[in-house]
Amino acid sequence: MLDLSDWSPDPYILVLTGLGFLIALVAWLPLALKRLPLSLPIVCIALGAALFLSPAVSDEPLPLTYPEFTERFTEFVVIIALMGAGLKLDRVFSWRRWSVTWRLLAITMPMSIAAITVLGVWGLGLPWAMALLLGASLAPTDPVLAADVQVGPPKTGEEDEVRFGLTSEAGLNDGLAFPFVNLAIALSVYAAKGEPWLEKWILHSVLWEVGAGIVGGWLVGRIFGWLTFRVPADTKLAQTGDGLIAIAATFVSYGLTEIIECYGFLAVFVTALTLRHAHREHDFHREMHDVTEQVERLAMMILLLLFGGALVTGLLAPLRFADIVAAVLILIVIRPLGGLIGLIGLDAAWREKLTISFFGIRGVGSFYYLAYGLNHMPVEGGERLWAIVGLVVLLSVLLHGLTVTPVMRLLDRSRGRDPDATGVPPPGLQGPASEAISEN
Repeated sequence: MLDLSDWSPDPYILVLTGLGFLIALVAWLPLALKRLPLSLPIVCIALGAALFLSPAVSDEPLPLTYPEFTERFTEFVVIIALMGAGLKLDRVFSWRRWSVTWRLLAITMPMSIAAITVLGVWGLGLPWAMALLLGASLAPTDPVLAADVQVGPPKTGEEDEVRFGLTSEAGLNDGLAFPFVNLAIALSVYAAKGEPWLEKWILHSVLWEVGAGIVGGWLVGRIFGWLTFRVPADTKLAQTGDGLIAIAATFVSYGLTEIIECYGFLAVFVTALTLRHAHREHDFHREMHDVTEQVERLAMMILLLLFGGALVTGLLAPLRFADIVAAVLILIVIRPLGGLIGLIGLDAAWREKLTISFFGIRGVGSFYYLAYGLNHMPVEGGERLWAIVGLVVLLSVLLHGLTVTPVMRLLDRSRGRDPDATGVPPPGLQGPASEAISEN
């Protein structure tokens, strides 16, 4: 008879087995959730919570326990998502055609940062620097968790204003929120010492880092576009059929622009747009997008498992009643109101404006900005900031995840588009699986 009394499985084998199940879930869950009022992030967080409640798991994946890992892993997930978001935009770049994007970036996001900052100071009693960091972290719409309200893969048809607006906003606002994070750091580090900071912040953190990020991303995109589609030989990268080229472009763009101290997030999205523009109708864009989407979804699922574990191991413990009220206000008042104000005058139906304003999903980008800020400025009370941001992201995942399927299906029907028709992939499902649905 087999004696299991001293049986102790190899941790490596357990991790390998768990990773196999995780990858299977990443591929299968979008199909299973096709018409349910659930989203992949909700399921991932629930699985993470169950995993870390298990007696066999003793670790506590709290972000302040692993500050460097938290910053770097969230950074990785965001840059992959930004490349995917840029590649799948079919709309040609122009000031007029992207008017919904400029409104959300120039009006809605600054208003949200200002409102959250004031709420943090007067409502939560936070110092100005901490309140500004909170506002800068929670204002951007997330490119990772917003897949269900984004456009489909490249060349899949006309983009409606809602999906385009939320995709392009999520792609650009992650980079354009960074000056406000750096402003919070400047207020905390330099202002406290009485050192001059305003001129340095304007010249370096705003003008240089934004401008160089855009130019650097464009240059990398032009080079990769030429190597991929325009090289006058059979050695062009598109001939490989290997979508990993998009991952290479992501890392090169982010790495080179960060080396010269500018905003890599902004550069990656600009690189993706430029690469897409190099040959808009080439089928290789689909291969590149599919690879980035698969890597993003796997990394996102791992991150959300850890987030679920953090939730059940004390992440929300420092919350006060005022923090809970503030989190609700941020999601159902500040973002929707700021969105509606920013979209005044936009040539779109009222229900479209309301949908864009409501689905300002908060997620992985907020985690990154908060981790970056806390790792670069001396503050006390970091646990409370993490609790507030964690609660906002959790509520956003639940609120938007439970409403996105019925709302988007209703919006599609109002335009005469049948969301149940053959060839329409389920919300958030992209890559090869969506092709299989189109063929059946």
